[in-house]
Amino acid sequence: MEFLFQYGLFVAKAVTIVIAILLTVGGIVALASKQKPGSGHLEIKSMTDQFEELKHHAQQLLLSKEQLKKKQKEQKKADKADKKKDKADDKSNLFVVDFKGSMDAHEVDSLREEITAILCTAQEQDEVLVRLESGGGVVHGYGLAASQLQRLKDKNIHLTAAVDKVAASGGYMMACVADKVLSAKFAIIGSIGVIAQMPNFNKVLKKNDIEFEQHTAGDFKRTLTLFGENTDQGREKFKQELEEVHVMFKDFVSSHRSELDIDKVATGEYWYGSRAQELGLVDVIQTSDDFLLSKLDSHKIYSVKYSKKKGIAEKLGKAASTGIESAFVKLWSKSQTLFK
Repeated sequence: MEFLFQYGLFVAKAVTIVIAILLTVGGIVALASKQKPGSGHLEIKSMTDQFEELKHHAQQLLLSKEQLKKKQKEQKKADKADKKKDKADDKSNLFVVDFKGSMDAHEVDSLREEITAILCTAQEQDEVLVRLESGGGVVHGYGLAASQLQRLKDKNIHLTAAVDKVAASGGYMMACVADKVLSAKFAIIGSIGVIAQMPNFNKVLKKNDIEFEQHTAGDFKRTLTLFGENTDQGREKFKQELEEVHVMFKDFVSSHRSELDIDKVATGEYWYGSRAQELGLVDVIQTSDDFLLSKLDSHKIYSVKYSKKKGIAEKLGKAASTGIESAFVKLWSKSQTLFK
């Protein structure tokens, strides 16, 4: 009897735990299905003020009392001079936009809002700095991202692209639109090429006596397939389509950087910043940080960021996709040349 009692108690606890888990999961799913993502919001912050606060804080930590008093007097004189100068000749604005692109280039949704906000307020003497970080991705996504940057050029607003880490493939497609391209010395630049790959499970299906049917209208409605038997004709057509995209990519880069020997750099290879400068892919070896510091005296600097509120379902999906993409990036990084 004691055994049966203990066993029953164990079963009751187990059932209670399972029910609790199911209720929790059900509640999350129900909340996710009802919750609608809110509209996004635009943030414009003064980076000039941030730099000044950083400078003052560093001075307080590092300078003696005498040195600090001297600096403060010098700063007061400089502020008075700046106020008089500002009344006579207002400083131009420098708008800073960050674009850290993923494979599907979904960040372009925020980029288009940021560019629109800038165009609504910017004057021709103002400038824009886009800090780029992307290894590329889908053609249509990065094509649209490059078109968003082109909107600034069409309004005669000077555009600088800064690459501190990587601007390859679609990332470089965006960078080349700029009037000036900056690169850190060891940033990865280039990869002007096109790639497409997919597995084919047709032999696995045949081995397990599984039939796969696919019906199309049009000779090349589907060139290659995951489950059907691919043909040489389909492969040739697929390669032809890739080559057409590559030609479009080369023409696009050439139209923005006409001095490039496009056949030399459009091989799909990438180069580090110094070599990329020699090839004409970038203009200046400089980090975005040094560029911003060089503009402090002549420009008022603002960061522009558009953020979208996400529902629970979208957040969970984003977390999962980020994890998967991070795993692929780690695997890719292990196969690359490391600086050590």
